[in-house]
Order: sequence, then structure tokens, then C-alpha cells
Amino acid sequence: QVQLVESGGALVQAGGSLRLSCAASGRSFSSNPMAWFRQAPGKERDFVAAISWAGISSSYADSVKGRFAISRDNAKNTVYLQMNSLNPEDTAVYYCAAAPNTGYIGTYNLKNKYTYWGQGTQVTVSS
Repeated sequence: QVQLVESGGALVQAGGSLRLSCAASGRSFSSNPMAWFRQAPGKERDFVAAISWAGISSSYADSVKGRFAISRDNAKNTVYLQMNSLNPEDTAVYYCAAAPNTGYIGTYNLKNKYTYWGQGTQVTVSS
């Protein structure tokens, strides 16, 4: 069974840092584009960051550029999101996702490109 499992969410103070992990199992995702999305209460699930299968290319939402960094370790079948300078607007459930392996070497920021999703991890940033 294919699973993506996020971890690392916590309650942190504004200005703090947090590192999220997404561990994949059931198959290798080393050739799949992957991404992080987030969803706040009453809001749609929004794009945060994406990374190409080889880790060469990455993209970010404007709201997190310069503060967040996505990375991956294909040997560990894991993707990470380093979050710095957190503010209360970053409060949300964070989800990792994987797109099908089609040989595409770039990134996607559209939800409908991703077919595998984790269960989410809660990040709460206090003022």
C-alpha cells in the first residue's frame, strides 16, 4: 500500500523555525515530482512549495519565498520542508503530495497534478 506520512508539526512562537518531514512507503517516489500544500480552517488547500524528481528545480508560493525551503532525499524516500521566520499566517495543516512519474523534470503547483496525499500535520504559530 502506498502511503505518505507527514511529521514534525508543532506549536511554535512567531519568528521560530520548524522542519516538516514526509516519509513515503509502498513504492519509491524518487522519480516523482513532490510538493507541500497547506490548509487553514475555512480555507482552500493552497500550494506552498514543490520540487522536481531530481531535486534540481523548486518553486514556492510568494508568501513563503525566502522563508521556506523544500528538499528531498531520494535514498530515504523522504521530502522535507524547512520553515523559518514563521508567523501566525503560516498556521495550517500541512500536507505532502506526489505526482505521477511521467518523466517530467519540472515542478507543478496545481492540486490536481498530485494523486498521492498524506494525512497532514498541524502547524500552529502563536503571536
